[in-house]
Amino acid sequence: MGQFFADLHIHVGRNKYGKPVKITGAKTLTITNILKEASDRKGMHVVGVIDCHAPTVLEEIEDNIVKGLAAEQKDGGIRYKNTTLFLGSEIEIYDSNCHGPIHVLCYLPKMEAMRQFSAWLSQHMKNIELSSQRFYGTAAELQAKVKQLEGIFIPAHIFTPFKSMFGKGVKQSLREVFDPDLIDGVELGLSSDTYMADQIKELHDYSFLTNSDAHSLAKIGREYQLIQMDEPTFLEWKNVLQQKNNRKIMANYGMHPKLGKYYATVCKNCLTPITAPPCESCGSTSIIKGVSDRINELANDSKCSVERPPYIYQVPLEYIPGLGKKTIEKLLDHFQNEMNIIHYVPQVHLTEVAGEQIAQSIMNIRNGIVQIEQGGGGKYGKWLS
Repeated sequence: MGQFFADLHIHVGRNKYGKPVKITGAKTLTITNILKEASDRKGMHVVGVIDCHAPTVLEEIEDNIVKGLAAEQKDGGIRYKNTTLFLGSEIEIYDSNCHGPIHVLCYLPKMEAMRQFSAWLSQHMKNIELSSQRFYGTAAELQAKVKQLEGIFIPAHIFTPFKSMFGKGVKQSLREVFDPDLIDGVELGLSSDTYMADQIKELHDYSFLTNSDAHSLAKIGREYQLIQMDEPTFLEWKNVLQQKNNRKIMANYGMHPKLGKYYATVCKNCLTPITAPPCESCGSTSIIKGVSDRINELANDSKCSVERPPYIYQVPLEYIPGLGKKTIEKLLDHFQNEMNIIHYVPQVHLTEVAGEQIAQSIMNIRNGIVQIEQGGGGKYGKWLS
C-alpha cells in the first residue's frame, strides 16, 4: 500500500490554441504545464484538473498520449512521469427552487467517458470550451449522468459566500438540492477545516477533500491530501472515498481557515470586520457573511462519530515572508520538489541552503506554528510567522 499527495481541483487557464478556458486563470496554466509543474516541481502524485470537459483540453491530453509523454491507465487516470491526472469538470448549477449558483466537481475515469460527458454537457450549456459554466438542467440529472459514466460527484468549496452549497444563507441541507446517495465526498474550501465542517451532522457521512482551486501554477498544492491506496488510479480513489479495504485519506493539509479570503464577516463597502450591521467605520448595512459565522448558523452537532484524518495547517513556500523566487529555486535544485521541502528535508539541510530564518519558518509550517491576521470579503489573511 502506498501513500500519495493529491490536489484535485486545478483549473486550466489556456487551451492548446492560447484561448481562455478559465478566464481568470493564468496564461501559463495549460494542461501540459500543470502536469510538468506537478511532477517536476511540486511533487504532487495526483492532480485533478477540473476543466477537462473542454474539447480543446482533451485534444492537448490526447497530444501528450500520442507523443508517448502520457498514458491512460487500465483502472482510470492519465499517467505523466511521476503524476496521475484525474479528468474532472467544474460545473455551475441552479436547483429547481432557484438556489444557486452552486459549483460541483465531476470526475470521470477515462478519456472516452470524459468525451461522452463533454458531448452531453454541450447540449446543456452555452460554451463547452469554458470553465465553470452554467448547466441547464437539474442537479439530479447531472448526478445521474456522472454515475452512468462511473464517475465521482463532489460539491465544491461548500461554504464560500458565492457559488457554493451552503454559502448564501438560503440552503440548510444538501438534500434540498442533491441526491445525497450520489455524493462521493465534499470539498471544504480555503476558509474552513475539518473541525468547523464536522459541526454539521449531515456532513458526517462524507469524506472531506482539501484542494487548491489553483488559478496559477504557483498555487498548485496550496491545499491537498495524503491518500493511502495501492496505486494512484481512479478506481483506487473511488475505494478511498468509500473507505474500502484500508484505502483512505491519511491527512488533509490546508491553510489555516483564517488565511482564507472569506473566513470573517466584513462590511461589503469597506471590508472592515463586523459582527452585525451597521458598520462602525462607514455606516453601511451591507455585509459579506464569513464562513465561520455561516457554519455557526448551520451547526447542529458538535460530536462527530466518524474518525477523521488529521487536518494539518500548512502554507505554500511562496507565502513565507522573506523567501524569494531565487531561494525557492535553490531549494528546489537541492531537494527536488516542494513536498520534500515542506515535509521531509531535515532542518539542518534547509539551513545550509536557505539560511536559519527561512529554515525555521519552514519548520514552523511543518509543526503547525502560525500567527495569522484573518481574511474576509475577498481579501486573504496574512501569515505573520
